[in-house]
Amino acid sequence: MLELSILGFLYERPLHGYELKERIHGLSGHVRPVSDGALYPAITRLVRNGLVDSRTEPGASAAPRRTLSLTPEGRRELLDRLRAPKDAEITDGQRFFTLLAFLGHLPDPADQAAVLRRRQAFLDVPASFFYEDGAPVGAEREPDPFRRGMLRIARATGTAEKAWLAEALEELDRRAGQPS
Repeated sequence: MLELSILGFLYERPLHGYELKERIHGLSGHVRPVSDGALYPAITRLVRNGLVDSRTEPGASAAPRRTLSLTPEGRRELLDRLRAPKDAEITDGQRFFTLLAFLGHLPDPADQAAVLRRRQAFLDVPASFFYEDGAPVGAEREPDPFRRGMLRIARATGTAEKAWLAEALEELDRRAGQPS
C-alpha cells in the first residue's frame, strides 16, 4: 500500500520526500506509520522502475531537496492498480481506505464502480471475528462484553459502509449512464 500511496499522492502533484511522508502519515499513520526505512527504499524502487522521477533542487535554506514526480509510466501504473486492486486491497479495511483515497483518479465512473462492487460483494458475505461450530457468532450470542463490543462496532461500521457503497454506486452508475 506504500507504493500505491506514493503513486497516488504524486499523481496529484510533485512533492518533496518530506511532504510525501507527511501526506502518507496523514492518510494511514495513525494505523500504520511509515518509517524512512520503508519510504525511501520504496521511492528508490519506483525511480529504478521508471515510475517516479527524482530531481534535486536547491533547498529553501541550504540543503538540496529531492522533488519527486510521476512519469507517464507511473501514471499508467497507478491507474492500472486502481482498476484492478489485489484482493487484500478489497478485503482489508485500512488497505481499502488507501485505495479509496485515490480511486477518484480513475477517469471512468464504470471502473470506479467495478471496484466498489467488489467491496460490496465482500461485505455481503456473513463474517465474524469469532466462530462456534463453524458458524459466525453474533453480538447477541457473545457472552464476553468486550467481544460483544467488537461485534457491535463492526456491525455498525459495516452497515454504514454498505449504505455509503449503495449511494456511491447509484451516483457512479448515473454518471456512467448505466441503470443502477
